[in-house]
Amino acid sequence: MQHVRLPRRRSGALLALLLAVLSVTSATSATAAPPGPRSDAPDRPVVTTDHGRVRGRAHGTYATYEGIPFAAPPTGPLRWRAPQPARPWKGVRDAGKPSAQCLQTPIFGTGPATGSEDCLYLNVTTPTGRAPGHGRPVMVWVHGGGFVGGTGSEYHTGRLATRGDTVVVTVNYRLGALGYFGHPELGDAPAFGLADQQAALRWVRANAARFGGNPHDVTLFGESAGAISTCAQLTSPTAAGLFHKAVLQSGSCMTAFPGGAVTPHTPGSGFFVSQRTLQETGAAAAGRLGCPQGAGALDCLRKLSADKLVTPELGQTFSKPVYGNALLPSAPDRALTAGRFHRVPVIQGTNLDEMRLFTGLTLTQFPLRNEQDYRARLAESFGSAARAVEAEYPLRQYATPALAWSAVITDTTFVCTAVRADRALAGRVPTYAYEFADRDAPLLDSLPAVPGFSYGASHAFELPYLFSPFPTQRPLNSAQRVLSDRMIDYWTRFAHSGNPNGAGAPHWPAYRERALAQSLAPGAGGIRQVRVGAEHHCGFWDRLQG
Repeated sequence: MQHVRLPRRRSGALLALLLAVLSVTSATSATAAPPGPRSDAPDRPVVTTDHGRVRGRAHGTYATYEGIPFAAPPTGPLRWRAPQPARPWKGVRDAGKPSAQCLQTPIFGTGPATGSEDCLYLNVTTPTGRAPGHGRPVMVWVHGGGFVGGTGSEYHTGRLATRGDTVVVTVNYRLGALGYFGHPELGDAPAFGLADQQAALRWVRANAARFGGNPHDVTLFGESAGAISTCAQLTSPTAAGLFHKAVLQSGSCMTAFPGGAVTPHTPGSGFFVSQRTLQETGAAAAGRLGCPQGAGALDCLRKLSADKLVTPELGQTFSKPVYGNALLPSAPDRALTAGRFHRVPVIQGTNLDEMRLFTGLTLTQFPLRNEQDYRARLAESFGSAARAVEAEYPLRQYATPALAWSAVITDTTFVCTAVRADRALAGRVPTYAYEFADRDAPLLDSLPAVPGFSYGASHAFELPYLFSPFPTQRPLNSAQRVLSDRMIDYWTRFAHSGNPNGAGAPHWPAYRERALAQSLAPGAGGIRQVRVGAEHHCGFWDRLQG
């Protein structure tokens, strides 16, 4: 698949989930400073954090503070250990540009790893001007990337901060083998990437007020692997009190892929792994890396250079958070079903055509040309149930076999699993479901056109509506800009109150009200209420998989 050219800045965040599928395929709060940053110069405002002063950059209506350490570098003896406190510094630390991304390899090709093992930094965007006395709500963004790629600094949060009057934080967390490795000598260690996210949330609790934010009003939100991470934090006992609302975009505690979902001959997979399985996998990997099978393996592994650990093979092998530890005692899907999750309001949703991104990018190598190809893919993924699936999704109802296949996998993988998660949440907490449905959304920058195939409202295509500027092949048109405003309003009103509704936008009912979701599309009537479960055959999938 090296021939596919992807967005230079976004390829990791958009397609590392594809790579992951192909592979199976405590600090205390500091005394709050007065709200709002103190400025030594109009264009270089200075804030005093609990570890030292940082100098950011002013951008008119908002200011940014980038590359702030929230934990010590997880290098040398701290590799595969819980995040440790960052060292305080003297003087004023420059926070005018992002830090290096966490080490990751290119999604396609054989280039070297880029980034740094020293990567536990975050970025803060805050509106200029004094915050309300209680502080603004804080939104903490967890980037996607299949747990093997991406970085927080890729996302521009100025509009979320200014239009929504919020403080927005984006975070880095360890990836691949450096973030999700396990081994018998590590015992029941948690996923280090998830532990990093909690360390960032503890930093927010200690420092939000210093940036004009309210440390007791934090919304955790993320897309794809970031949404899976948010699910994990919802069910993590050690995350209690670190956030107060959650938004999950295109990923839920129930998300799972059937075999052959993206390409033929790849087994089915969920997004979490048991401690025993991970330890066995880690021990085998240590042997392949030349380290002893018994005692001393971990010391040997910690002495290896990072480039021996950050490889495509190991990234694919170690790309799932582990459960069976203090951070995640049980698999999140089971915890959610049993009601073992934090009682916070939730927004959760998917995109109308999630899987078209993955189907389109694999059509050249794995074409879906005709009924025979369609039936072969159904047979591999669903076995004896393939005929029932074909009857539910007859080819005559779709323009091409590729679109039919995309609909099948979108529904079973993303939409109906999210509906099941909605049901589990809605009985206990305020829950708001959505479906991003703009089939004319601009293509992400350099995403290859596929003759006879439309990406529609595919995976990650909602991101330009929340983060601006965003690398797309054309700007949003006037109707799409209105939709963008409405989406930012919904998300930030939710951050303010736990309810996305407010003046000037169509009412968004809670999910428990007749199991309705808010369809988000541009134009007159584009924002409306839909029965997303019925429209995506979820009753059929419940019966088939129940």
